[in-house]
Amino acid sequence: MSSGNATRRQALAQIGGLGALAAGLGSLASPAAALAGATGLASPLTMPDVLGLRHYISRPDLTPPAVAVTSSRHAPAYPHYFFLTAPGSGPGPGGAMIVDRFGDLVWFSPGTDTTAKFSLNRTTFRGKPVLTWWEGLVTGGHGDGVAVIADASYQRLHTIRAQNGLTADLHECIITARNTALITCYRHASGVDLTSLGGPADGTVLAGVIQEIDIASGTLVFEWDSLDHIDLTETEAAFSGGTADQPFDYFHINSIQVAGNGDLLISARNTWALYRVERPSGTVRWRLGGKKSDFTMGPGASFFWQHHARLHSGGLLSLFDDGAAPAEEKQSRGLILKVDTAGKTVSVHQQYTHPKPALLAGAMGSMEVMNGGRVVVGWGTVPAFTEFAADGTVLADARIATGSPSYRAIRSEWTGKPAGHPAIAVRRHGTRVRVYASWNGATEIHRWRVLAGRTASSLSRAGAADKKSFETMVSTAHKGPHFRAVALGRHGHVLGRSPIVRLS
Repeated sequence: MSSGNATRRQALAQIGGLGALAAGLGSLASPAAALAGATGLASPLTMPDVLGLRHYISRPDLTPPAVAVTSSRHAPAYPHYFFLTAPGSGPGPGGAMIVDRFGDLVWFSPGTDTTAKFSLNRTTFRGKPVLTWWEGLVTGGHGDGVAVIADASYQRLHTIRAQNGLTADLHECIITARNTALITCYRHASGVDLTSLGGPADGTVLAGVIQEIDIASGTLVFEWDSLDHIDLTETEAAFSGGTADQPFDYFHINSIQVAGNGDLLISARNTWALYRVERPSGTVRWRLGGKKSDFTMGPGASFFWQHHARLHSGGLLSLFDDGAAPAEEKQSRGLILKVDTAGKTVSVHQQYTHPKPALLAGAMGSMEVMNGGRVVVGWGTVPAFTEFAADGTVLADARIATGSPSYRAIRSEWTGKPAGHPAIAVRRHGTRVRVYASWNGATEIHRWRVLAGRTASSLSRAGAADKKSFETMVSTAHKGPHFRAVALGRHGHVLGRSPIVRLS
């Protein structure tokens, strides 16, 4: 993997391999109806651009990947939204996005050819719901950038920057109860003896680093470096590089969780292991998985190239078991393990695999356990995500068009109140006028009202329509030529007004 700056397409190749993505797609590369037939779910919504991008007349600058969701009759309606980060391996910029349970866009924050966005999450900061995400350059399979905290109006509250000469990595940003942010970082360590791996005596490796940053001041509170605690020989990655231009990624840190008593749970993809780390000493209390596991792994409990590890009550632990790349398993799975810390044993509590076709992710991926035992599995470099009941019944299945993977897929409630104005576009259509209205990120719109008049100061009601999707079209016989769209809440109150536009 090159350590230089990457375009979006090159970045995905570095992170997980586009070859692995193509291999994992299989029949999933066909239209969304193939998923419906494979899973026995209801037919998907009509999606004319299912193999491409969404396009909006009122917001031509927004071209998110289309998302097709098929749901069973028993799929719960709550929480309402899926949170995705589609880096974009096909056409379009990719970016951070929220879609509703039908796959319709709610909010999209596009990336660019040189700035990607990862790790969108809904969390809480100072008692209020916020969004966090990472943005920056993808270099050699990790990120050089910053973490962002935004409020319900999508305005940035804080930008989290790493300290000690490092940059924030794309894999994780956790806001803690003490108003700090835990972020992953990658450090280029030179002068490392790599002869035990078949490399040079004076080589370069990538160390996995955790930094805890005080959000208000930006100061460093805590730092943990894998090279201080995890030996190079624990790696499961095939050795390559080891030079300044191509450092060897022996650890590949990809998730953090604050566990009980303040310990940290760390996932390292390239050692196939999870580590429970004591703070502030940084001592490793135990290893689960990998070459030096402190636990005996029961049948089917071993995992490979994993992501998104989380401890839960009752001795349960969830993770996404990629199983590749290179392939160690035939298919990826969402995995819930039963961990006996006293007896030092691990067994499979439940696992979730895609029914048909079997999916194998080369990288990325997520496993979210929700209240009531439902889970959402994001299939990483395979551009799909699936919601399961606790017993493994498929409740919803989705694919992301244009071949765009999602680093993680989570489901949560959210109330978005954008700071800007709704968008409007007006087009003649025969003897009538069509008004197109949208408001990126607004979740409380129930109906759109159109105002029109011969002058901008003489607008009156000219039509209305219930909000059906991200963009709503209202047809009117009014000639205008001045028009405005008004977003209304469920009880008819005004949420926002578009600028007044003149139809030429």
